[in-house]
Amino acid sequence: METTKVSKEGQVIIPEQLRKSYGWQTGQELIVIDTGDGILLKPKKLFAETTLNEVAGCLKYQGTPKSLDDMDDAIRYLEYGTN
Repeated sequence: METTKVSKEGQVIIPEQLRKSYGWQTGQELIVIDTGDGILLKPKKLFAETTLNEVAGCLKYQGTPKSLDDMDDAIRYLEYGTN
């Protein structure tokens, strides 16, 4: 386990070995998730991994349109049990 510090600007240096092991390059966008007892950093993906059936299934939806915020909230709830 390595330690790091938060700068006065709020910046944190992620150790080089960890950046390399995850393939994170300079400029990598990260999602910051509050877990309640710390934070979790996850790489931001351009597109969620989906199958053809998942995409085609969306075409049948006839309900009330959902906003991107609604969808993000639902994903956070499924992954972390919180909005």
